[in-house]
Amino acid sequence: MSLTSVLVFLLVAALAAVNGSNDVPKGVATLAGAGVTRYRTAILWGTVTTLAGCLCSLALASKMTALFSSGVVTAEPTSAFAMAVLTGAAGWVGLATVLRLPVSTTHALLGGLIGAGLLFASDSIAWRSIPERLIAPLLISIAVAYAVTLILALLFGRVKNTGGTAAPAPAPVTPDGGAALLQSTEPAVAAREATTHQVLTAAHWLTSGATGFARGLNDTPKMVAIGAFALVPAGMTTWQIMLVVALSMAVGSLVGGMRVAERLGQGVVKMNHREGFLANLTTATLVGLGAGYGLPMSTTHVSTGAIAGSAGPNLSRLSGKTLRDFLIAWLITPIFAGAVAALVYAIAG
Repeated sequence: MSLTSVLVFLLVAALAAVNGSNDVPKGVATLAGAGVTRYRTAILWGTVTTLAGCLCSLALASKMTALFSSGVVTAEPTSAFAMAVLTGAAGWVGLATVLRLPVSTTHALLGGLIGAGLLFASDSIAWRSIPERLIAPLLISIAVAYAVTLILALLFGRVKNTGGTAAPAPAPVTPDGGAALLQSTEPAVAAREATTHQVLTAAHWLTSGATGFARGLNDTPKMVAIGAFALVPAGMTTWQIMLVVALSMAVGSLVGGMRVAERLGQGVVKMNHREGFLANLTTATLVGLGAGYGLPMSTTHVSTGAIAGSAGPNLSRLSGKTLRDFLIAWLITPIFAGAVAALVYAIAG
């Protein structure tokens, strides 16, 4: 394996690690933000479910691999090109994680592909397909995630108390004081509320896990596709590259996932149990469908839109400062990654 291939291998692992730190928390931040469990436990759950999605990605998300292999830059890639793209994406996602900003690895890779591609083979960039196949799904997914979760919040109602379960309804009182009825009704109400809470808790854990699985399906093929430019000619198989991505992503999540998890779980809106469940239900569905149909949705955008939508029509609950910081970071993502990728390719190409 050449020195360039070794560098690409290390960059693939680095990008997967910072992706894990920045993206894995997005599916499970609602669990901790709603008080269901601790952040460390939530991140561990997200790591396990994301790892499962990674291992299934090459079989279930082949369209995503094809899109990032030749759907943006159609020319035959080189090792220097792969190194430039990976450096640009990993550099920005890593910096954003340190700054506690949830950003899109998909946007960073897209910026890196275009930035390096302008120097590598500008006439091979598929400009016409980029808005429809890449930019539109990324941007529309924010609005769709917000709208879907908002509708769900309006349909199911928001839980009033911070504990995540509705307060028991008062027992009816009979004309004679209703003592017997009170004794017989309150345990029944409490039991019903306890059952509802248990079902909601199980559903919240399930949708958080589904989000992690869908994120693994959606993000892994993108990194495998870029790494394969240099690593497959060097003798590695796509399955071996996938294992490197999966393991690096898991390590990154466990080591650095707390910073972004806390920002998403508490910074956008103070959510309760039901709202967290609805946000995850939306995120898991949209990101999972995107992976299957080859639509490169950003878990960052979808989960943020869904969390914001869970607040319902009461926009005053949302933190304008946090959302402004996120928006600025999202706008900078492709520019920063593209500029770094172009610089690296100018030096290494």
